[in-house]
Amino acid sequence: MKKIRLAFLLAVLAGVITVLPVLAQEGTLTLSLSRDWGYGGFGGDIQGTFSFHVRGPSNLVRVEYYIDELKIGEDTTAPFDLQFVTDNYPLGAHELYALGYTDDGKILRSNSSHPTFVSASEGGAVALKIVAPMLVLVFGAMILSAVIPLLTGRKPAALAAGTPRQYTLGGGVCPKCSRPFAFHLLSLNMLTGKLTRCPYCGRWSIVRRASVQELRSAEQAEIEAAKGPIPEASKEEKLRKELEDSKFQGL
Repeated sequence: MKKIRLAFLLAVLAGVITVLPVLAQEGTLTLSLSRDWGYGGFGGDIQGTFSFHVRGPSNLVRVEYYIDELKIGEDTTAPFDLQFVTDNYPLGAHELYALGYTDDGKILRSNSSHPTFVSASEGGAVALKIVAPMLVLVFGAMILSAVIPLLTGRKPAALAAGTPRQYTLGGGVCPKCSRPFAFHLLSLNMLTGKLTRCPYCGRWSIVRRASVQELRSAEQAEIEAAKGPIPEASKEEKLRKELEDSKFQGL
């Protein structure tokens, strides 16, 4: 009996936990920003094109958006988003908020955001400070990987075509020489793959992570490529074959 009561109480508690956030949202308006283009850096500095987003009650019918005390626009259709450009407003610190209107006459004020609008040159300079160390790291790794083999006399890896590899950290197929290889620990993650150097041809490229099946297929393709094209018969061999075949045509 005690176990049944405990299970019932736990079920009720789980239901309350699930319902409370929904009930809380029904009486509030939550504002958020997203960057569409430009700079949105550390310390609240932003520059460029941004969008307002709100979450509120289901009976929301209109939302007005404000920068300080200036109403910059409104939306009467869900999801009630509004885009703005920081360059259209004075530089410096601002208060951003929204007012929501429900179909039963209530007015809800959202939370406030306090970004600082900066100029395009300031935003670009700060962004460069963030990106520059990353570029130094990437090109530094590329230079080291290219120089070390020259200093040590190490040549590109020699591996028989079709030899099975171990892809502990994943692997890819070189877009230059089409040979599969395993990624190493220092391979740099990029948006579309890993910036790495092929151990066979020695060239740098961004290599997409391949599935195990794709890697095994590339190993098999190496074997087919190593066989080379079937040699075409010479003119003399073709003529000899025609003469041999002609012997039996009159039979």
